[in-house]
Amino acid sequence: MNRLTYFTFFFFALINTYAQQNTLSAQEKKEGWKLLFNGKNAAGWHTYGKQGVGSAWILDDQALKLHVPNRAGNKAKNGGDLVTDAVFKGNFEFKADWKVGSKTNSGIFFFVTEAPQYKEIYHTGLELQVLDNSIYEGAPENKHRAGDFFGVANARLREPLPVGEWNRLRFVLQKGLLSVYLNDFLVQEHQLNSTDWKNKIAGSGLKAAPINKGIYEGRIGLQDWGSEVWFRNVKIRPL
Repeated sequence: MNRLTYFTFFFFALINTYAQQNTLSAQEKKEGWKLLFNGKNAAGWHTYGKQGVGSAWILDDQALKLHVPNRAGNKAKNGGDLVTDAVFKGNFEFKADWKVGSKTNSGIFFFVTEAPQYKEIYHTGLELQVLDNSIYEGAPENKHRAGDFFGVANARLREPLPVGEWNRLRFVLQKGLLSVYLNDFLVQEHQLNSTDWKNKIAGSGLKAAPINKGIYEGRIGLQDWGSEVWFRNVKIRPL
């Protein structure tokens, strides 16, 4: 392959990759997938407990980005946690790509019940950590690193890609089995009716949440924890 042919091939491959973001393939449509982020705006989302979307959530490189040029505290100015307008029940499969900036701390929430008794999204939703793990470099093992369920369960493997690279998440709830894949590695697997899982929830900050009563339904959320994070290719399908 000569140099011109190589660069032509590379250019069109790059164009094709870029064009494929936030879209559904013919196979995905056949399988019942739906986009939760259209790549153009935040339609289908709103700030937890409020209406509309804060201006800190912007479109950047075909991704939904929490823009935090100067971190100050644990919430971005004009930010806020986002949740889907839709409520999801039953078995489902969820996919998303995420990447983080240096020292970013964020998360994706599942089974969020948006109600006055849950002042914060993390009082109700099961949070899968989205993180720059260097925050905890040298610290004892905890349930706060990328791929962990915050305060509930550790990932069995540590497989996040470096800061600035896209990570692929796949979350599956099917017939009482909850499985999480990060970059194609199975990092969490739990039988929701097991004593072990019930004890994990009961001993966590979610003991007052609906999931502690075995209610696995609700909204999906994206966390604002005052640091830059990007999400794209956010999609879901019923199983």
